Amino acid sequence: MTETATGDERLLYGCMGLGGSWDTTPHSAADVAAAEAAVEAALDSGITTFDHADIYRHGKAEAVFGEVLARAPGLRERIVLQTKCGIRLADGDRPGMYDLRGQTVIRRVEESLGRLRTDFVDILLLHRPDPLADPDELAGALTSLHGQGLVRSFGVSNMSAAQISLLQSRLDLPLVANQLEMSLHRRDWLEAGVLVNTPQAASVGFPLGTVEHARANKIRLQAWGALAQGRFSGNQETPTEQATARLVAALADAKGTTPETILLWWLQRHPAAIAPVVGSVRPERIRACRDAAQGEPRLSHEEWYELWVTARGAALP
Repeated sequence: MTETATGDERLLYGCMGLGGSWDTTPHSAADVAAAEAAVEAALDSGITTFDHADIYRHGKAEAVFGEVLARAPGLRERIVLQTKCGIRLADGDRPGMYDLRGQTVIRRVEESLGRLRTDFVDILLLHRPDPLADPDELAGALTSLHGQGLVRSFGVSNMSAAQISLLQSRLDLPLVANQLEMSLHRRDWLEAGVLVNTPQAASVGFPLGTVEHARANKIRLQAWGALAQGRFSGNQETPTEQATARLVAALADAKGTTPETILLWWLQRHPAAIAPVVGSVRPERIRACRDAAQGEPRLSHEEWYELWVTARGAALP
């Protein structure tokens, strides 16, 4: 394990589905067994970075993963462990909120370390921007966590270039990652760049310049929702989705791989070197992503554009 994780992974396994139900009931032995099977499938596929958040399954995703680590001596040294904090789920009459106050971040990281049964995490992401966060206070908390050896690297999630720049201006440590929803279905990050100076530009809410800022500052983009919830490799709801799924299947057949891999290659082919997050709990679907974890994306310039234009259901401007 290197001293500082850099976020240079090709593919991540997203652990949101581990731990059982989305409530506070304790996890079961079956939940731990399911987590073990998912982790084994990820490792077999060449995936060694595991993505968590303190809120996933009300903490149970981290807890079952901690049990997996405890049962497998030496596994912690073979993997990169990433978690997130910054979202507080609704509790009784208190609504859900974002909370990046310095002491809250420190406390939530300490709680995550306890559930994960590890002394440190390689990367901590700030899960959502908190409009009330004081960037100086937040930077101080991150610096403290790093100084104590509890977190090796930091990043963000669901943030714009401007939000990242503000935090980075107060923080000496580099922000190494930004995790955003990106897929062949969720293409706002891509559409924003080509709809400049067109009437359609106002219809895209993605903050223009965020992808370019990441590339210019060596911030690794991580793509959550990368498999588009199965829209192009499972059930389709619209004629455009059906046409896209047929193209994905045809390309997979021609290249001797799986539809899941084609969808991940489409993201990885972008020059921002996007690292998709695979979140399925089904071992067979995790293993279907093996080619995306182990080799360069085998999509030509023309094939990449054909997938994009087919999925958008209209010609480019």
